[in-house]
Amino acid sequence: MVSITMAEMLEESGGIESTTVGVYRTAATVKGGRRFSFSSMVVVGDRSGRVGLGYGKANQVPLAIEKAQKQAKRDMRSYPLQGQTVPHEVEGRFGACRVRILPASPGTGVIAGAAVRAVLEMMGIQDCLTKSFGSNNPKNLCKAVFQGLDQLRSKDDTSRLRGVELGETKVEESIRRGNAFQQKPAEAVAAVADDAGDAAKEESSS
Repeated sequence: MVSITMAEMLEESGGIESTTVGVYRTAATVKGGRRFSFSSMVVVGDRSGRVGLGYGKANQVPLAIEKAQKQAKRDMRSYPLQGQTVPHEVEGRFGACRVRILPASPGTGVIAGAAVRAVLEMMGIQDCLTKSFGSNNPKNLCKAVFQGLDQLRSKDDTSRLRGVELGETKVEESIRRGNAFQQKPAEAVAAVADDAGDAAKEESSS
């Protein structure tokens, strides 16, 4: 199996990028020897809430990746985001895999394994905590992540379904505090720079 590759741009107009999760080789024994074929799993997304998963087979690796990319683009769906994280905690299951996805405050980053990270980053998530249980098969992990993403509901959707007005959620509060914390060091650095500039001017004038 080939390891996960870096993201590549598919459509610059739509901002769609592609990440190959894995390339797998299979061999069939025939009369003349062994015949090899390849399959590939690809994640496609625009980093703005839309992401899709594709799987393709062919006799050559580039063709297998191209088939997977086309299927992933057809299967792209939109999922709700809360800033740069998920609106609430979810847990996806597929086969023997379980993946728990938790929101995180700004600056946390994507804490996840390679297969789970590929899906979340293509979706546009930049702050998230994850934990996987059971099998670590990359194919099933990706499918478990998508099963969990299907459970995501935005605040507006939840408010409309319940028929009540919701206040500030814990995730929104965490994001607000994280943004405020990140702004304070920047303001402190700017103040120090201003003080240093004033001191330099005084020395030059004297």
